[in-house]
Amino acid sequence: MGATYCTLDDILEEDMHHWYTKFMKESPSGLITLFELKTMLDMNGMTEDASSYVDQVFFTFDMDGDGYIDFVEYIAAISLLLKGEINQKLKWYFKLFDQDGNGKIDKDELETIFKAIQDITRSYEVPPEEIVTLIYEKIDVNGEGELTLEEFISGAHDHPDIMDMLAKMMDLTNVLEIILNGQQKRAIN
Repeated sequence: MGATYCTLDDILEEDMHHWYTKFMKESPSGLITLFELKTMLDMNGMTEDASSYVDQVFFTFDMDGDGYIDFVEYIAAISLLLKGEINQKLKWYFKLFDQDGNGKIDKDELETIFKAIQDITRSYEVPPEEIVTLIYEKIDVNGEGELTLEEFISGAHDHPDIMDMLAKMMDLTNVLEIILNGQQKRAIN
């Protein structure tokens, strides 16, 4: 019934009409709720941090704040994560990290997100505390314990090692594959 895809690039090469058809098959209402996203990601057994991280991802993709991800937001999110310019991604990362929305990222917010990402990706190579310490040692030049958007972006650009680390930590390709594969499986059933 549906085609089998090898990579996300293969999937993204499809035309917009096909994407829309898939989206509407999965979400006939034309909207994805937070509950549906968590169901797609099979959140059973995930930590509270991982669940909070998915909440935060959902709310950053819900650009109009209506509590749903519609088709335009869905395509924009996939496009940003897979094809977006680095400054766009850094702004999105910052918004994701800034859990309380005060325009600054503190160490606790960053560590919480990194722990959650590790829970979801099941990749525990570097302890989140070490990552956060490294980022703040190199980027927080004023020693305030908080990063503004400008500090975050310029610091990431000035330190390729941090940029690489962020790119690896924030690679949500596997999460998108879970969502897309889940949609394909449900479309076949």
